[in-house]
Amino acid sequence: MKKLIGLIILYIGICFLAVSGYQFWNQHKGHMQSMQKMDRSFKKNRIEEKEFKPLENEVIGKLSIPKINVNLPIIEGTDEEDLKKGVGHYSASALPGENDQILLSGHRDTVFRRFDEIKIGDHLLVELPYGKYEYEIKKTKIVPAHDTTVIRSTAPKEVLLVSTCYPFRYIGNAPDRFIVYAYPIK
Repeated sequence: MKKLIGLIILYIGICFLAVSGYQFWNQHKGHMQSMQKMDRSFKKNRIEEKEFKPLENEVIGKLSIPKINVNLPIIEGTDEEDLKKGVGHYSASALPGENDQILLSGHRDTVFRRFDEIKIGDHLLVELPYGKYEYEIKKTKIVPAHDTTVIRSTAPKEVLLVSTCYPFRYIGNAPDRFIVYAYPIK
């Protein structure tokens, strides 16, 4: 009987590993497809900033974080499907070059898996069809998950806010949000 219970527990553990592996692979595949779409689009379509009208759920750019050596697709929108494809751009916020707050969000266990390695002074690079923008991290903050007071206009000052769940190694729905404030490097 003990042997049967041990085999059942082993089988359940293998099932959990298989499901986790599949989810990781599927997420990675979605990111790669989004990056390929973005690369093809950028090669064909260099446009003026004023002509750029992003569509919901579409790949609109790339976020690069040199410190942790990642390049992530930026998707217009922050619903669950968008965040499965990459980093979401909160549609009600500005875009780079508009001199207001830009809000990007992503999951801590997918796109921002290594976010705990970034520090003040690190750089974030945003590339859109109309240009490349570089930002320096000046401040980080931890707020409760329901606190939306960090989302606000900063005009005429441009600020890139990057948000993810916190604590980073928390299992389940995290109670807080880790906010990064980055400012343009002229």
